[in-house]
Parts: sequence; structure tokens; C-alpha cells
Amino acid sequence: MPILQVDKLHFSYDKTEVLKGVDFIINRSMMIGIIGANGSGKTTLLKNISGYLKPTSGNIFITRKNIKDFAVKEKAKYIAYVPQDIDYDFEFSCYDLVMMGRIPFLKRFQSERKEDKSIVMDCMKITNTWQFKDKNIKDLSGGERQRVYIARALAQKPKILLMDEPVSHLDIKYQIETLSLVNNLSSNGILVITVLHDINLASQFCDEVFIMKEGRIMAAGSPKNVLTVNNIRAAFSIDVELLENPINHIPYIIPILSRKKQFKVV
Repeated sequence: MPILQVDKLHFSYDKTEVLKGVDFIINRSMMIGIIGANGSGKTTLLKNISGYLKPTSGNIFITRKNIKDFAVKEKAKYIAYVPQDIDYDFEFSCYDLVMMGRIPFLKRFQSERKEDKSIVMDCMKITNTWQFKDKNIKDLSGGERQRVYIARALAQKPKILLMDEPVSHLDIKYQIETLSLVNNLSSNGILVITVLHDINLASQFCDEVFIMKEGRIMAAGSPKNVLTVNNIRAAFSIDVELLENPINHIPYIIPILSRKKQFKVV
């Protein structure tokens, strides 16, 4: 049974069409990286899958059920979404923030149960954030906060985890730690779909890569099959040299500069 099917998906902001007939089917848990130039529709696609935006036309199916037919709480049990920027005006402890992921499983005015507390603790330990449970979320570094947000998403026990540029503001250490964690989740039964700006990180960590251009998926498949010189040139309008990582034999991309820019120091 397909985990996720996107069928002829179109979406427009006012009169500007951003998604122009996106189609794909995913049958198993894996980690998928979505790359593409700015404005190609990557974030808009995630927001449509999450239900944050409603398609202009087309359909999205989760385990063969149309997302339109999901109640809000039911949908939250299947899909967790970690947006690019999260800013809270309130003072939340990390523990309380992660506990918010259990809201879809609680009845109105119901307090968290022993089961919920156990799940929250497990999710925080998996993401190495249990030591922050009593800290204010605003007191953490960017990498630490990102792991707390992932813990909250995991507390929903989703089948699908959507992440929008989860490492764009992190240093290389936290980039590797975060993507290694997410990759491990995909190996344990969660379909992970993440937007990434860094092509080499997508090549390193993702089982499959979707390249988007002008609202469509122009190429999809394994990094070896998709990250070609021609595809990258078509998607990003740049020339690159394609090498092979000598350790894991995956593609490694180096941009080719056409000319050196001269800067005058004044």
C-alpha cells in the first residue's frame, strides 16, 4: 500500500501558479530530499502535503485516503511538519513543547497520561534533548532547538515527517547530527521528506532525491541517477563538476566558476 501519493497537484497564490501538476507515489519508508532553485515550489509542496495549504486542484492520499477526508487530529497522527522557522512568543519549557505533540491523542481538557509522558521521554532521549527538559526553548542554541522540534514531531507518532530546510542555520556539526538522526528515523519506519539547500548533504543522507523546477518535479530517483551534470545545470543554471566520494561512492558536486570576480578594496 502506498504511504503517500500526490496526484496532479496544482497550487496558486492568487493568480500565480506555483505547483504545476506534481505527481509521485512513495511505497515505503525512506528519506527523500527535495532540492531546487529558489521559487521552484519546494516549501509550497511540503505545505500542501501537510495540509497547511489546500491545493487548487489535484489530490493527496495518505495510505490511500484522501487528505481532504482527514479530521485535523486524525491527520496529525499521520503527518508531522517541522517548518523552516519556528518562533514562540510564550515561554515554554522543552518538555512542555514536546508534549504538545501528544495533543492529537488527548480528548478535550484531558491531561496527559502515563503513556504520553513515556512517549515524550522516549522522543527526547532519541533526539538527545532529555537533558533540556526543564530549560526554556529560547535558551537553547539553534541546533539544540531543532532537535527539540523534531522530538515534538516524533511525539505525534507520525507515518510521515516533513521538514523544511532543517539544517539551513546550523553549523556543520549540527547539520551532520540532525540529518544522521533523521536518516535513522527513516530506517525505522518513518517516511521522511525534507527540503535541503545543500546538494551534497542531500546526496550524502537521502535515499532518493527530487529535483524541482518551476513547480514540477523534473527528476526523481537515487542520488547516483538524479544528481547529474545535466540535471543540475537545468535546475540551477550553473555548471558543476561531478566527482565520486571515495568513501561511500556517492556523487559529490563542485560548482565551476566561469570567471573570477575582481573586488576593489577601498
